Formats: sequence, C-alpha cells, structure tokens
Amino acid sequence: MMMMRNLSVLVLSLSAGPALAASGPFFSLRNTDFVVLLAFLLFIGVLVYLKVPGLLGGLLDKRAEGIRAELDEARALREEAQTVLASYERKQKEVQAQAERIIASAREEAQLAAEQAKDDLKQSIARRLAAAVDQIASAEAAAVKEVRDQAISIAMAAAGQVLAKQMTEAKGNKMIEAAIGEVDAKLH
Repeated sequence: MMMMRNLSVLVLSLSAGPALAASGPFFSLRNTDFVVLLAFLLFIGVLVYLKVPGLLGGLLDKRAEGIRAELDEARALREEAQTVLASYERKQKEVQAQAERIIASAREEAQLAAEQAKDDLKQSIARRLAAAVDQIASAEAAAVKEVRDQAISIAMAAAGQVLAKQMTEAKGNKMIEAAIGEVDAKLH
C-alpha cells in the first residue's frame, strides 16, 4: 500500500513537472508540451483509424501460428526420428541376435565336422589296418605255399634221386607192368 502511494506521487510529480515549467496556459499552441500531446494523440488516432493495432495483432497472431506450426512440425519430426531410432535399434538387436545364432550354428557345424573327421580318420585307420592284416595274411599264406612247393620240389627231387639210385632196369619194368595192370583193372 505504501508502495502504491509512493508510485502515484512519483507519476504526478513527473507529469506535472513539465506542464508547470512551461510559461503560459497549458492549452495553448505556444506551449510545446500541449503540441507534443496533440501530435501524439493525432498519431495514435491515425494508427487506430488505419487499424494498425489490428494489423499488428494479426501479424503477431500469424507469427504465433507460424511458430506453433513449426513447433508442431518439430514435434512430429522428433516423434518420427524417435520411431526411426527405435526401429533401427530393434533391427540392430535382431541383426545381433541373428549374428549370434549364425556364430552358434557355425560352432556346432565345426564341432560336428571335427567329430565326423575323427570318425572318418578312425574308420580309415581301421580299414588300413584290416588291409595290412589281410596283406600280411596273404603274404604269409604265399610264403607258406612257396615253402611247401619248394619242400615238395626238393622232396620229389630227392625221391627221384633215391629211386634212381635204387632202381634197376628190371625193377623199373616190373613197376611199369604193375601200374599198367592196376590201371587196366580200374578201367574194366
């Protein structure tokens, strides 16, 4: 309240000061303060007549609408950007998950391939061992046969030599006749 009183005293002292400082009556065209007041009122009147306050209000309203439209557009762009960002983040997560699945699948396939290679190696070794055992058995059988054949050859040669030493011509003829008789008996 005290402040209001001080403010009103200040306004009255400022407005009364120039009017009292001028010499002569206030409502005279010789008084510059009155002329300035009339020019100001005339200027305000011209502005009101030309509807300048309405135009200024319209321009300010138009500017406010433009700002409001820009803000709405900025909000829409922000929402769209957030939507796009969320979409890219979702796609990134999907790609990350897919990459992890591919890596896991590749690891499983590599492990299966390693196990398959081990199995194939074991089978190959088993086949080679079996083939080697077969070759050894075949070589052993061939060696045994060769030894028998040589033993038979040596035995026949030895028997032939023994028979040749023991055989006389008469004994040979006798044996030939016995063999012919035996064959004759078997054939008839």
